[in-house]
Amino acid sequence: MLDWLGADKSAPLTVEHPGTINTVIGCASCHVSQAEALDAVPFVSGVTVDGLGASATCTMCHQGRASTDTVLSATGGMDLDTVSPDLGFINVHYGVAAAMMHGADVRGGFQYPNLAYAGRFTHVPRAGTCVACHDPHTTEVKSEGCFACHQGVNKITAIRTRHADFNGDGTSSGGIITEIDGLHAILGDAITTYARKIADAPIGYAADRYPYFFNDSDNDGSIGPDEAIFPNRYATWTPRLLMAAYNYQVVAKDGGAWAHNPAYALQLLHDSIASLEERIEIDHGRLLRP
Repeated sequence: MLDWLGADKSAPLTVEHPGTINTVIGCASCHVSQAEALDAVPFVSGVTVDGLGASATCTMCHQGRASTDTVLSATGGMDLDTVSPDLGFINVHYGVAAAMMHGADVRGGFQYPNLAYAGRFTHVPRAGTCVACHDPHTTEVKSEGCFACHQGVNKITAIRTRHADFNGDGTSSGGIITEIDGLHAILGDAITTYARKIADAPIGYAADRYPYFFNDSDNDGSIGPDEAIFPNRYATWTPRLLMAAYNYQVVAKDGGAWAHNPAYALQLLHDSIASLEERIEIDHGRLLRP
């Protein structure tokens, strides 16, 4: 991080030397003059966002390592539903809160062509930055201020300002997180159905084991410890399946998407489901796109 900042007297915004093994982010990483002066950060997509202030150092790392552009580069010129041995799962990496918050402005999720996506989620001024809502050292959410505006709820995950039934379950009660979780589950089912019927290779997901998507060898709908191993990684990708799996992972890796940018998260999930349903049928209620 200090190398990237140029705090080691090297050029800023580049890394000239490998990091030392077993070093971690420490006080000096953020409390050097170069970090305190940082105001603009480039994202993986190539877009640079400025005016970040104290959130700039958070944004350096919490933006993931892939984007719409990464997926398009890997799948360009391919038939959407033909398995290609040249494809592998594109993992956005963990810690994608900044990419989610800035939405379409930085293209952190896979944005399907010719569709409009929500840009940066602008909260109220006193809750519009990383450090306004999170303790900068522990990352714990400062939830007390939320209840001043969002009255009538006793936990922040119950907050909801969009009252449509986006996931088609017939209810719009509960926090917006319930809509995101519902769509996420539907997308998971659509991914497994598509992989079995179109790619002809059952797939499964293991949230805590890299590279996350594996061959469901016994086709039982779950990934056991003996299946969640790197040699058994899923390798029967079509472009359409890869795009949907990428967005599934983007939302999975931002547990705060419901607060960082709920509209963007819902759009990514909705459009991924819609894409897969061009080839397969999956049972769900009427889905809405924000």
